[in-house]
Amino acid sequence: MSRFSPPPLSRRVFVAAGAGATAGTLLGGCLRAAGDSAAGRLITKAIPASGERLPVIGLGTDAFRAEDRAEIRAEIRRMSELHGSVIDTAAAYGDSEALIGDALESLGLRERMFLASKLVATGGSSGAVGAESFERSLRRLRTQHLDLLQVHNLNGVAPLIPLLQEWKQAKRIRYVGVTTSRVSQHQELLAVMRSYPLDFIQVDYSLGNRDAATAVLPLALERKLAVLVNLPFGRSSLFAQAAGRKLPAWAADIDVTSWAQYFLKYVVSHPAVTCAIPGSTKVSHLEDNQGAGRGRLPDAAMRRKMEEDWDQGS
Repeated sequence: MSRFSPPPLSRRVFVAAGAGATAGTLLGGCLRAAGDSAAGRLITKAIPASGERLPVIGLGTDAFRAEDRAEIRAEIRRMSELHGSVIDTAAAYGDSEALIGDALESLGLRERMFLASKLVATGGSSGAVGAESFERSLRRLRTQHLDLLQVHNLNGVAPLIPLLQEWKQAKRIRYVGVTTSRVSQHQELLAVMRSYPLDFIQVDYSLGNRDAATAVLPLALERKLAVLVNLPFGRSSLFAQAAGRKLPAWAADIDVTSWAQYFLKYVVSHPAVTCAIPGSTKVSHLEDNQGAGRGRLPDAAMRRKMEEDWDQGS
């Protein structure tokens, strides 16, 4: 179900105001101390098409900017140290691909990362435009192949999916997908999922925007498609709604110590969801997010409790 969201409050402002202010600072030490205990164990899920397992928390990069180069490099290094691997970017995300490529090359981490990008979205997307976008992405990312290539916002699916299949056969990409970040495109996404050979979809889904759970996620399960979730914080609107609220005491039962982890564990506990890709440009936020990829996940009863508690308190 979709719900009204108030004007966004940035995560930086939310944390500075005191809500979970120590979570990001303490998490790195907590993860190191937890080791292989139940609370510290990395959660992974399988890609249905292959059985390959991915950590359930990745990194979204649409906010990456050149002036944040050093912080971005530090984030990617820290994510690797915490055994995260999924990085999602796009040709349309400004400097993001080049910043990621530079960081991966300088850190020597390319082969340890599951690298996903998207073809540039234009009004007249075609095979030629798609091929040009792909070659540019490879150059900027400093790689010979991508783990996942996606059609951005369903723009140009008909001409581009056959190209992606060709590149997959040639081992230039490993998986094929499509994306949307708009509830208004969910019906179109359903049609695409039924009509094309896909390995992944990417969709908007959060505790405050549950529309995808009505039809998109069930169809992904039926068709055995991996699911990346964008906007798990609802463009920061969930932090705005959580301002002034305390985490429920029972959040500790699923090893949650911050609202970010609460929101993320709700998302990745859905049976259809493979990985959430929250955006982050600060190491402390990344550490907090990665904490949601460890320990216990809510079961169906706990998920209902989280929904009810959130709806009653909003």
